[in-house]
Amino acid sequence: MQKRKLGKNGPEVSAVGLGCMGMSISYGEPDDVESIATIHRAIDLGVNLVVTSDAYGNGVNEELIGKALKGKRDKVLIATKFGNLALAARADAGSAPALTGGHPDYVPKACEKSLKMLGVDVIDIYGLHRVDKTAPIEDTVGAMKRLVEQGKVRYLQLSEAGPQTIRRAHKVHPIVAVETEYSLWSRDVENEILPACRELGIGFMAYAPLGRGFLTATMKTLDALLPKDRRRDHPRFAADNIARNARLLEPLEKIAAAKKRTPAQIALAWLLALGGDVVPIPGTKRRTYLEQNCAAAEIALTAAEIDELKQAFPLNVTAGTRYPEKQLSGLGI
Repeated sequence: MQKRKLGKNGPEVSAVGLGCMGMSISYGEPDDVESIATIHRAIDLGVNLVVTSDAYGNGVNEELIGKALKGKRDKVLIATKFGNLALAARADAGSAPALTGGHPDYVPKACEKSLKMLGVDVIDIYGLHRVDKTAPIEDTVGAMKRLVEQGKVRYLQLSEAGPQTIRRAHKVHPIVAVETEYSLWSRDVENEILPACRELGIGFMAYAPLGRGFLTATMKTLDALLPKDRRRDHPRFAADNIARNARLLEPLEKIAAAKKRTPAQIALAWLLALGGDVVPIPGTKRRTYLEQNCAAAEIALTAAEIDELKQAFPLNVTAGTRYPEKQLSGLGI
C-alpha cells in the first residue's frame, strides 16, 4: 500500500484508510466476526489508518476496534472523534448543567471514555466530530491540546469544520487533518475548505468517498436499500432524487468498464489523483470490498479521464442534500 503524509505536521498513513462506522450502525446488520476479519485483512494489505468515533453506537464501534486490535496495536493509527452534539448531551446528562460537545470540560471526559472503550493508552488522531456553536473553537482545541501535552493523544483533527474555524483552531494547536465528506457527488469542499487546508498544510480525510455506496453504481433505486438502512432518511436516496442521480453514473461506469475495474474503484482513484494530501477512508465491513478499495490505489487515471469525471459530476449537480435537514446545521461551521 502506498503511503501519504497526513498534513505538514502529521503522521504517514496508507493512501486508503478504513472507515469503521458501518461495522456497528447505519448500514444493514452488524457482523462482528467479519468486521474483525476485515480489520485484520486491512492490516495485512498495509492499511494503517482505522477511523471511528464515540458516536458510532455510543462507543460500541470503538470497543469493536479495540477487540480487533489486541496484539496488533503497533500496526495501526487509530483515529476517533468526540463531540457529536446529541451524544454529548446524553452522555453528560448527569451534570448540572449538562456540558455541550465542545465544552472544554467535556473534552477530557470524552477522551477517557474513548481510551477505555478502545483499550489503549493513547489515541493517535483525536478529532472534534462537530463544531459546537456554543463553545469558542479556541477553548475546545485548547482542551484537546492539553490531552496532547498529557500524552493521551498524539495528533488533532477536525470534522466538518468551516474554513475560518479551521484557521482559528490551527492557531491554537496544529491540526493534522480535516475529515469531511468528499466524493464525486459531494464536491463542495473544493470551494473553501480544501483550499484552506492546503494553505495551512493540513491533510484531508475524505469520508463517504463512495457517496455512501451510490458510486458503486449498484444503488439506482430506493429498493436497493434494506428497510432499516439509515440512508433511507437521506434526501439524496429519496425515490425521485436517486432516480435523477443515477443518470450521472454513465461516464463513471464507462471508464470502469474500459479499465476492467469497478465504478467504486474509479471513484476512489479519482479522489486519490487530486493530490497527495487527500486520503479517502471508505467504510466497509467485508473483506471483499476492502480488497477492492485498496486496489484502487494502483489505478492511474489519465488527465482526460479525471476531467471527464469532473464534468460528469460538477459541483452541486447532485439532487438532494447530503444529510437530513436536522443535521445540516452542524456542518461547515
